[in-house]
Amino acid sequence: MERKWNIEHLPVFVQVAETLGISAAANQLDLPKSSVSKIISQLEKALGVRLLERNSRNVRLTTEGEVFYRESIRILEQVDEAAHTMQGLVSHPSGRLTVAMPIAFSREIMAPRLSEFAALYPDIALEIVVTNQALDIIKEQIDLAVVVGALNDSDLIVKTLYHSRLCCVASPAYIQAEGLHDEMVNLQSHVRIAESRYAMRRFPIRIDQTKSQIDLYSKVFRVNDPLSVRDAVISGFGAGLVPYQYCKKQLADGTLKEVFPKVSFDVTAATLSVIYPTRRLLSNKSRAFIDFLTDTCNAI
Repeated sequence: MERKWNIEHLPVFVQVAETLGISAAANQLDLPKSSVSKIISQLEKALGVRLLERNSRNVRLTTEGEVFYRESIRILEQVDEAAHTMQGLVSHPSGRLTVAMPIAFSREIMAPRLSEFAALYPDIALEIVVTNQALDIIKEQIDLAVVVGALNDSDLIVKTLYHSRLCCVASPAYIQAEGLHDEMVNLQSHVRIAESRYAMRRFPIRIDQTKSQIDLYSKVFRVNDPLSVRDAVISGFGAGLVPYQYCKKQLADGTLKEVFPKVSFDVTAATLSVIYPTRRLLSNKSRAFIDFLTDTCNAI
């Protein structure tokens, strides 16, 4: 069968797949709607499958369309990587790089070192998306994302940056007022605020290596930022669970103290990782940022 499409058609299909709309894709690509429809029809005819189910109101990917979408992304990444190589970008990383990261990591870990990154890679135009929400990094066109905790998405590459731990901390004033001491294990009655990711009715813990659980949902304030938990605890608002990297300084200067030493937590709960769509076609600018992230986390 003679092929009726070329690689220039793939960005059109990808845009339709990501926006789930012919009109929206046409607007994004600055093409007539009729041209977009024609290209999609040519692709479907050449492949002998239906890529999209569409009517006057809705568009959705078929199963075959989902497969072709992933392969299209792969091909476009290969083309992009080849173009970068030809432009000499392998030795000189440049271009826009979009990175998503949690609020706390951005404020406490990354922001203080942005000037260092800019000095190392002056030709990379870094765009940081600060969010605590889970993102579809392919759909949102994000190159890399820093995430916290265990991950289950097998379609993404995961590189662990930092194996952290949860610290149960309280202010010296609260410890004195409540008479907390090393032998106490009634953690439940003292936790008044928790990060949203840990806010569950049966949060797993260990007491002297014996499995147990506490309720971090009922009668507990919840906030999607560990720095807010830390600051509330500093002010005397009970005890709280804070990743070590966000209370290291306060533990060192005595602003916070660890309490309930017999209690330990899931070791993956506060682990930091970076995720990205593919390893083989990772761009040089992404590699540069991952290396910088690794060095940054090694210095925590």
